[in-house]
Amino acid sequence: MTPFQDIGNVPFDVNVLSSIFPNCKHINEKARSLEKSGQIFRLKKGMYVASNTETGKGLSKELIANHLYGPSYVGREYALRYYGLIPERVYLVTSVTTKHSRDFENVVGSFTYQNCQPEYFHLGIRMEQADDVNFLIASPEKALCDVINFSKSLFLRSMRDVELYLEEDIRFDVDALADFDLQVLEQCALVSRKEFSIQTLIKYIKHGRHL
Repeated sequence: MTPFQDIGNVPFDVNVLSSIFPNCKHINEKARSLEKSGQIFRLKKGMYVASNTETGKGLSKELIANHLYGPSYVGREYALRYYGLIPERVYLVTSVTTKHSRDFENVVGSFTYQNCQPEYFHLGIRMEQADDVNFLIASPEKALCDVINFSKSLFLRSMRDVELYLEEDIRFDVDALADFDLQVLEQCALVSRKEFSIQTLIKYIKHGRHL
């Protein structure tokens, strides 16, 4: 059993490392040594995650994103891909936060965080479980709102604009809209930077349900 077995794939700081190696007087040097040997990965200054060879568990980019900068939830394109709503693989882990926008690069991947207002942040997010860990991620409805909300030059004036955007620009699985919770979209629209565009999306969905 390795010293990181109990921690698993949950990110940790130097204080946790000190508790694992209580007799180590120079914990930062110990961290560098463990990193050099590939036992742990440095996520940012003072934050690490144990390698899967040490824990037997795969790394969760979603959980890492939550820990790396918060409060935050995984959203936007990455969440859409997580639910299988867009076909392209998304390598940049996209998150939303109430703090300043930030970007992080580490050995695990690339992470970006987009600022939003607190009243928008808490809507339409859920706790998902994968790889034996729980993480915060946007619901499908919120993830689509995120993509619209943070696309600076996007303005959906008509239902035809919505159709072209979904089917051609992001290649969204439009059949999934039949199961969308319109209340979540309505709530997001009221506090969104793109209220008109999201309201147009809602009209498009309602029109499709009446056909």
